[in-house]
Amino acid sequence: MKIVVIQGPNINMLGTRERNIYGVMSMEDIHAQMKAVAEQNSVEIEFFQSNLEGEIVDRIQECLGDADGIIINPAAYSHSSIAIRDAIAAVNLPAIEVHISNIARREEFRQKSVISAVTAGQIIGFGPVGYHLAMVGMLQIFSQIEAFKK
Repeated sequence: MKIVVIQGPNINMLGTRERNIYGVMSMEDIHAQMKAVAEQNSVEIEFFQSNLEGEIVDRIQECLGDADGIIINPAAYSHSSIAIRDAIAAVNLPAIEVHISNIARREEFRQKSVISAVTAGQIIGFGPVGYHLAMVGMLQIFSQIEAFKK
């Protein structure tokens, strides 16, 4: 099984940017923890980050036939990108949306995600540990898919 982790704009600035909101862990630290969980569960994992919407759409489309699930933090694009939403819907893979901060407690324009309607679920507000929770969720989805095949 393979998970592709897609990080949106400014996630590459974690550990530096607005530490009071996003914490002190870097994106690389988060990815290292996710990689350890993947290895423990014999799952392949790949990481991608872009500040450009079209590159994110392209990477989602490339998952078709290459991945079994997507963990995505679309960041600011969560609130506006119909293109990312449509790409996730088009590949028809299980996807989990992650947000480090609790977007429901943020500015009004951040409270609605246009992406969430096409994901298996959302994990918001748990800080960087949200990525670990997404890994656990994706592993559970994989387990259910395998059980259904039997």
